[in-house]
Amino acid sequence: MNQQGLPENASRELKPGERYEPIMSPGKTYPEVNAWSVSLGVIMAVLFSAATAYVGLKVGHVFEAAIPIAIIALGLSSVAKRKGALGENIIIQSIGSASGVIVAGAIFTLPALYILQAKYPELAVSFRQIFFSSLLGGCLGILFLIPFRKYFVSDMHGKYPFPEATATTQVLASKSKSGGQAKLLVVSGLIGGLYDFVVATFGAWSEVFSSRVLAAGAALADKAKVVFKINLSAVVLGFGYIVGLKYAAIICAGSFAAWYVFIPLLAYFADGQTVAVGAGVVKLLGDMSPEEIFRTYVRSVGIGGIAMAGIIGIIRSAGVIKSAVGLAAGELTGRNSAASVSKRTQRDLPMKVVALGALACLLLTFVFFYFGVIHNLAYALTGLLVVTLIAFLFTTVAANAIAIVGTNPVSGMTLMTLILASLILAGVGLSGAPGMATALIIGGVVCTALSMAGGFITDLKIGYWLGATPYKQQSLKFLGTLVSAATVGGVMIVLNKTYGFTGEGALIAPQANAMAAVIEPLMSGQQVPWLLYAAGAMLALILSMVGVPALAFALGMFIPLELNTPLLVGGLVSWYVRTGSKSAALNQARNEQGTLIASGFIAGGALFGVLSALLKYLGISYVNASWVASHQAETLGLAMYVALIAYFMWSCLRKPKNY
Repeated sequence: MNQQGLPENASRELKPGERYEPIMSPGKTYPEVNAWSVSLGVIMAVLFSAATAYVGLKVGHVFEAAIPIAIIALGLSSVAKRKGALGENIIIQSIGSASGVIVAGAIFTLPALYILQAKYPELAVSFRQIFFSSLLGGCLGILFLIPFRKYFVSDMHGKYPFPEATATTQVLASKSKSGGQAKLLVVSGLIGGLYDFVVATFGAWSEVFSSRVLAAGAALADKAKVVFKINLSAVVLGFGYIVGLKYAAIICAGSFAAWYVFIPLLAYFADGQTVAVGAGVVKLLGDMSPEEIFRTYVRSVGIGGIAMAGIIGIIRSAGVIKSAVGLAAGELTGRNSAASVSKRTQRDLPMKVVALGALACLLLTFVFFYFGVIHNLAYALTGLLVVTLIAFLFTTVAANAIAIVGTNPVSGMTLMTLILASLILAGVGLSGAPGMATALIIGGVVCTALSMAGGFITDLKIGYWLGATPYKQQSLKFLGTLVSAATVGGVMIVLNKTYGFTGEGALIAPQANAMAAVIEPLMSGQQVPWLLYAAGAMLALILSMVGVPALAFALGMFIPLELNTPLLVGGLVSWYVRTGSKSAALNQARNEQGTLIASGFIAGGALFGVLSALLKYLGISYVNASWVASHQAETLGLAMYVALIAYFMWSCLRKPKNY
């Protein structure tokens, strides 16, 4: 796909001998790191850490902070009339966007400590545990990813769609666009943002449409456990357009396999089931809804698939991993000390600094485990070994997932980490409440590391497209990590005291509840769904054998149906826009407009989503729960969604001004 404001070859594979030249020339120096960019980046990290932590714990979805931060940075630089502010805005975005990834790593795991504390009062939860697990995990994610930067952002140029990086780049590059193009971004951002805002704040219509609206659909869901659902937000529609039809179709294929093959198949044998199967399961299959069957059984198949896809990815990336390790070893031994990179846009932090930094970070992790979590040398060393191996090996998996679909399967990989950590810790004699606490802290460090790896590759791709200096992005990311870790630690404690994570009126924290549900049986000798994990692993292996991207398919099985179907809708819109004319030039121009509009939807939806979250935090909400849950609200939502798609296609297909 071509992107407005960037060279024509920005997102396609390069021809032999062809080079990519970013907006900011590699041969020139631009303002990047200064008091303006660093101070604003820190402020953004604090604000968005607080906002995204609340929203993530409330609804289970973490806002991607990169896009709204980029828009705010762009607006402030315009108001301040700063010239040549592109480099500064990249640094602001890079520091501030640490908030989203640190928050995801923390809230997906650590609230499980509070959840389990209700059953095991001896579990102690402190700011120190939250802060250091987030800080150390974030730093490990940065350091483990840096050796792979060149491979993902340069060597694989044009082979990955990078949906979130594409949208953020569109925003940051809008200064270099014509007035009409910048106006299109603003207008689409306002339309998409206001569309999502009236749903979140006023409950004007339902955010999800279900086939249960029809009597026949309700009967089908009840008897055959077959249901169709679609999220009606502008944000997910925009993501679907940027992801494109190919990967959207693969993701939806996994989702459809889960909801229209596995769930009905399990339900078909429901009448023969006389005993509830699974840890914590109290219902028979026949008494479960399709959603309950998905959460209880089928999602575990997706987890197994993600894990196997990760293992396959590690095997296939063995050469890349080997070369990265070799480069770091060469720097440490002095073999590569004379090597230098002439271009500013290719300079990473020296591999010697990266390797020594990783070793120091791992040493601090061991100290944290020994003095702050479990006061036992063998257990602390075991935890360190688990963190080191899984965080490093799955770094490429997290980056690969973000590059392909814009979604990091970090919760699935963390679940597998918890399973492995629990088994290993139990094997060395640690179980019960202390084992749960230790495994969850290990999971928190790994989850944050993988979340950071996925998010940071987006920052580095943005910098590559626009011409930022990599080592400056990498250096300042540590500052964003420190600020975000401190903020999320304080916010989580406040939210726990205000709402709690268990009981009536508590925050939902779905991922953390899933972590608690997985770890408790492992540490207390209850049943674990090994067969379901194995089934997912075998499915991923078979898919890889026939050439289907297993990670994208497994993600579809893990992510709820309603978040996958709109990706397919956006992908179909993208396909039609790209192929609707016999003129290749017109198709390309239309697609450029479509990418800009989709970016506006994502950016506007994210910004107004944060605003809505802040209003709710202040107690301002006009949602009528009974109306939002009604079939009439769902029907109205579908009608509004069709209107949004109609606007999208009309804006894409009208003749571009510059054509």
